[in-house]
Amino acid sequence: MELCQWWLHIFVFLLNAWIPSCFAQTPPPVRSSPTPTPRQMAEGPETLKFRLSGFPRKHNEGRIEVFYKDEWGTICDDDFSLANAHVLCRQLGFVSATGWTHSAKYGKGTGKIWLDNVQCSGSERSVSVCKSRGWGNSDCTHDEDAGVICKDERLPGYVDSNVIEVQVDENKVEEVRLRPVFTIATKRMPVTEGVVEIKNKDGWAQICDNGWTPKNSRVVCGMMGFPHEKKVNKNFYKLYAERQKNHFLVHSVACLGTEVHLAACPLEFNYGNATESCPGGMPAVVSCVPGPLYTQSATMRKKLKMPSAIRLKGGAKYGEGRVEVLKGSEWGTVCDDRWNLLSASVVCRELGFGSAKEALTGARMGQGFGPIHMNEVQCTGHERSLLNCHYKNITAEDCKHTEDASVRCNVPYMGYEKTVRISGGRSRYEGRVEVLQTEANGTLRWGLICGEGWGTEAAMVVCRQLGLGYANHGLQETWYWDSSNVTEMVMSGVKCTGDEMSLSQCQHHRMVNCQKANARFSAGVICSETASDLVLNAPLVQQTTYIEDRPLHMLYCAAEEDCLSRSAAKANWPYGHRRLLRFSSQIHNIGRADFRPKAGRHSWVWHACHGHYHSMDIFTHYDLMSANGTKVAEGHKASFCLEDTDCEEGVSKRYECANFGEQGITVGCWDLYRHDIDCQWIDITDVKPGNYILQVVINPNYEVAESDFTNNAMKCNCKYDGHRIWVHNCHIGDAFSEEAEKKFEKYPGQLNNQIS
Repeated sequence: MELCQWWLHIFVFLLNAWIPSCFAQTPPPVRSSPTPTPRQMAEGPETLKFRLSGFPRKHNEGRIEVFYKDEWGTICDDDFSLANAHVLCRQLGFVSATGWTHSAKYGKGTGKIWLDNVQCSGSERSVSVCKSRGWGNSDCTHDEDAGVICKDERLPGYVDSNVIEVQVDENKVEEVRLRPVFTIATKRMPVTEGVVEIKNKDGWAQICDNGWTPKNSRVVCGMMGFPHEKKVNKNFYKLYAERQKNHFLVHSVACLGTEVHLAACPLEFNYGNATESCPGGMPAVVSCVPGPLYTQSATMRKKLKMPSAIRLKGGAKYGEGRVEVLKGSEWGTVCDDRWNLLSASVVCRELGFGSAKEALTGARMGQGFGPIHMNEVQCTGHERSLLNCHYKNITAEDCKHTEDASVRCNVPYMGYEKTVRISGGRSRYEGRVEVLQTEANGTLRWGLICGEGWGTEAAMVVCRQLGLGYANHGLQETWYWDSSNVTEMVMSGVKCTGDEMSLSQCQHHRMVNCQKANARFSAGVICSETASDLVLNAPLVQQTTYIEDRPLHMLYCAAEEDCLSRSAAKANWPYGHRRLLRFSSQIHNIGRADFRPKAGRHSWVWHACHGHYHSMDIFTHYDLMSANGTKVAEGHKASFCLEDTDCEEGVSKRYECANFGEQGITVGCWDLYRHDIDCQWIDITDVKPGNYILQVVINPNYEVAESDFTNNAMKCNCKYDGHRIWVHNCHIGDAFSEEAEKKFEKYPGQLNNQIS
């Protein structure tokens, strides 16, 4: 031992290199008195991967596992400390650690115990440079696996899904597919029926169908993005199988039907002659039932209606988002305590998708706004609805919206990404949009899209189609990305709602009609993994609404900023007054990215009268509408100051308007426009007494991209008697059930000022 260490120091001094063989020959020291030494991998810390595992846990805690030399392993709890946890949490993308655990609190791991007697100071950039016994040198068992609890705050710029992964051995089954054998089926998307094939290191192989059950089919269909399986006609496939040379890698599968991956089922592999190992059987064949979104038959689409009591919000793609359930005519979220893949799969199948790919915790798809309906959900995996699972009703102390549960579901492969591309950008997330067109003679060509009228909604569709997250910007000029040899415009007048799966589903001109047909004016996009999400505090509007008769001589600045109705121009200035409906607006950012003005500081407009800059011409619309939806009065608010008025506990303010500061709203913060500031009103001078709907819409022109625009509108019922106003039923546009919203729209009005 001493001789080996002496030679080590000599060689380090002379050659400035490590001698791994010396360490390999060193016997492990006695456990009671280890002498840790700094050991750094030759490969460097960048080759390491880290993850949190185990159960039960939240996204920011768990058994710490390290991926080293192509194998996942654990860390022993001997000599473990908070300093070690700090280093590991930072490597996981969190700012710091709040605690650590010992004795396999999150369950025992499997495989290697990579590190033992780890001793970090807390400032190291990687655990690989901390003192330890060295990689793979341990005398621990998995009963001593260490865990960490990280502060639920991400390092700036770090993007991660916080996945609770299924723990399966996928070394033997890397991938599963359905291979269609009908000629017509090979050209149709999605593929709903075919021979089940699994991929391993030697390629694709079949599964013997002896003992194959509907439960096995259910698992396969779930992986393919389909909620249900159906019986398949085997006769054709028998004839097909007789003419094929099959390679049977697996001869027995015994799924329970709740697994999210075939590799999680008990499998028996063939190790002998794989072509002769399915006596009396044939390759397993599966037929799946697609959900409503992926059904080609209009009749079936009507039959397979989307559920009305559950939805996903805030996701960039179909099949992912924050889970919300409908109870008592009001939508609410689900707390992430005990949230796992079984419960997530029930949600996914209920919505017409496959099994869950990921169960996400910690509001990874943004925070909800309103009630939290369910806590500690526990499903068996066979339930038809999440509401059929065992759960606890929520109390105010149990959960916050920072713990909202989310899912990512398996969805059918549609091949949409093959028909559009972006080019010329500085990264794969930005560029000029090019679409694939089929000529009359069958040839394919890429053309450009006319930038006229191109906006955020169309950009949302492109980013979703390419799997690049949310749309940051829809650009009408792309001369600075002129690196492609594609110059011809093949599409113009594109109008999307933002919900389409593909750009081909959007409206557009039948014949190209583009005023600026030069390539420099073609459409472009900038996509992002995260996005903001603004929502108005509806109860505060209801609490702060009142009427003020304001003298005209105090409204010159407001008139200059067009905050009064048209009749104000004909008034006898400065005499008289205007009747103003005033209220406060508290706008929260519940998304996963800061809300920033579309225009940079260089293009903000200075308004001398009020003495401030406008970063957005119109930030909110204020409307007073009659029962049939006709506007009777309107107002608007320019974003003269987008800033963090206040934030949730633990969140720091970033934006302040003073001294020409940066404008925006940080995630977890809100901007308050008080009722007593200019333009925070609707001019109702010309409005007659009656029953009306007060509506406030944030970011009405979609100038800034958000993860969800359906919650940007707020509505209230109100009664105006010519002197006073009563406001009630204020709610976010998507907060109520369809039935409750219809009742709101058909509300007959108040007969008096008594609001029940």
